[in-house]
Amino acid sequence: MNGAESLVKTLLACGVDTCFANPGTSEMHFVAALDRIPGMRCVLGMFEGVVTGAADGYARMAGKPAATLLHCGPGLANGLANLHNARRAQTPIVNIIGDQATYHRPFDAPLTADTEGWARPVSVWTRTATHAAAVGAAAAAAVQAACAAPGGVASLILPSDVCWDAGGQVAAPLAPIPVPKVSPDAVQQAARVLRSGQPTLLLLTGSALEQASLADAHRIAAATNARLLSTTANARTARGRGRYAVERLPYFGDAARAKLAGIRNIILVGTPAPATFFAYPGKSARPYPEDAVIHVLARPEEDLAEALSRLAAELNAPRVDVPDTEPRNQDVATGTITSQSVARTLSALLPDQAVVVDESVSFGHAFYPGTEHAAPHDWLQITGGAIGDGLPLALGAAVGAPGRRVVALQADGSGMYTPQALWTMAREKLDVTVVVLANRKYAILMHELSSVGANPGKTALDMLDIGNPDLDWVKIANGMGVEAARADNMERFNDLFALANRRPGPFVIELVI
Repeated sequence: MNGAESLVKTLLACGVDTCFANPGTSEMHFVAALDRIPGMRCVLGMFEGVVTGAADGYARMAGKPAATLLHCGPGLANGLANLHNARRAQTPIVNIIGDQATYHRPFDAPLTADTEGWARPVSVWTRTATHAAAVGAAAAAAVQAACAAPGGVASLILPSDVCWDAGGQVAAPLAPIPVPKVSPDAVQQAARVLRSGQPTLLLLTGSALEQASLADAHRIAAATNARLLSTTANARTARGRGRYAVERLPYFGDAARAKLAGIRNIILVGTPAPATFFAYPGKSARPYPEDAVIHVLARPEEDLAEALSRLAAELNAPRVDVPDTEPRNQDVATGTITSQSVARTLSALLPDQAVVVDESVSFGHAFYPGTEHAAPHDWLQITGGAIGDGLPLALGAAVGAPGRRVVALQADGSGMYTPQALWTMAREKLDVTVVVLANRKYAILMHELSSVGANPGKTALDMLDIGNPDLDWVKIANGMGVEAARADNMERFNDLFALANRRPGPFVIELVI
């Protein structure tokens, strides 16, 4: 058995049975091993940013890590932006990177790079295997590290000779690392703050947004009159009719500060203290009052669900039923295309148990609040702020949640970072409806220009305009093997959205806004 074969067998033994790959010469023995060892589903991506983003989307829905397969340091570099997003989402990924043979590195061949150095900033665990016998044990350790709470990217670097050399050994799965419980003092301190009567915010993220945890959070809020919000961008939120809802902290600092005016205490559950996305001249980096006191109920690596349950019990908080969320606005919108009208149609037509991937950026401001009463669904966001993750996330989510329709709400500018994901959707025949919001500009940056006090002229504005020529998403999708159509009014969008969600396979709607 060579090192590559021991890698595949160990990953399968550890429950990792899906690999998103963009292999090169250094990874050929892994590719060849797949012919001899059944059980690993390999999904080819035509760009490494698609591979890493898809692994992120897969794990968010499947609840277990996928592997990636990247080609040397430059291949890793191509995938770093979406590994950054995965790190911020605390997504478990086993990130496998091929590399130059150990004895070939001194020759400084063209692809030689500081692969470990590039991997470390996005990884919770990094290791280079130096001989075939070490590959299996390293793979088992990578899976264990990726799955340790709260989850993260474990990067395993494999020089090509350790893959082709004989002596590989299959390693047994390592025991999961126990999730730490919060201290009794943390629970009691949070309870004291909540009983004080001072205006208090309970800020949630991560697994605290699962329904059982949200039920406890609503109990706490109702019993103490606390405010309840999630962080601005979250890996996964279960929402829709019959589910506990949670409002998000606004993206823009001014809006967030207005919303949190008067708050005296902030209790953090799984999140650091919030900060604005960017600095602005003369404005605070804090989206909350300067005199607010920060308290930590649970850190990201601790058991968030157990912490909220204990806090609810400490407060003797009675159960709160899910508010009445009978369907509203079930008639689709007509007429002019606006963020609110699209949200209304989404609320009316979203398939039951859909997975929504939101990279709608500026135009989609009404989508999240406007779909609170839609059919039950999961909502996935770009957690690290690195655009270009929406289409790969949708691809991975469709692989990780078979049988559920994925709806990708995709801004056109960020969609151009990773349009290759459409090709993989077609190849894998994935049930994904992509709604491209085609305003043909980086609209979010138009807002940021004024926020930072810049005084733009023609040259600056041209840098934010992605027309001249206009992108044709119907032709782009068709060229990737995906059927597509264009809508320039709500009536056409309503028809296309309903059609796309009824049919198998991917479909792109270019919504001209």
